[in-house]
Amino acid sequence: MIGGPEIPEKLLTDIRGALEGMDAPFLRHIEKELELVWLEEEDSRLGMTRFECDHNEIYRRKRLSLPPGKITIGINPKLKNDEAMLLHTLAHEILHAVGLLDHGGSHSEIVSSVAPAPKLNESPVLRSMREEVLSSLPERQWICGNCGHSWERRRVTRPVRCPKCARPFSRSGK
Repeated sequence: MIGGPEIPEKLLTDIRGALEGMDAPFLRHIEKELELVWLEEEDSRLGMTRFECDHNEIYRRKRLSLPPGKITIGINPKLKNDEAMLLHTLAHEILHAVGLLDHGGSHSEIVSSVAPAPKLNESPVLRSMREEVLSSLPERQWICGNCGHSWERRRVTRPVRCPKCARPFSRSGK
């Protein structure tokens, strides 16, 4: 694919600000070592971060404050038309690249503050992913075990209540 993805300067500035005072051992090397590429569109991942060396060497380099070596961030091209999801994914992958390798904790907080995930109704990528999941599920509709009302499945999770009789949802009619 012609022309790789680019990191908006504001996103990088916001990430630098959020990381101030935190342990981000590879942050100072990011401009020299980072390469952004497009993944194959068929790839199931929205983004990925790859270091040239294995995880043991990465942890060694973190501990000894050594440069990380080449870092590649791959972004799925389906994010091109979904700016909010693209920024969220880029922020997530950049945090891995600067040395915050584990999910959760400060990693999640920083991503949420600098590039919050879009809501389902604001993201064409999230909506298409949801449709893929729903189409692969065996149950296409729900049937209330209490009143027999049936309705089309629109969410991945099991309903809490029947929309007609408002009783807690059960399939068995108990």
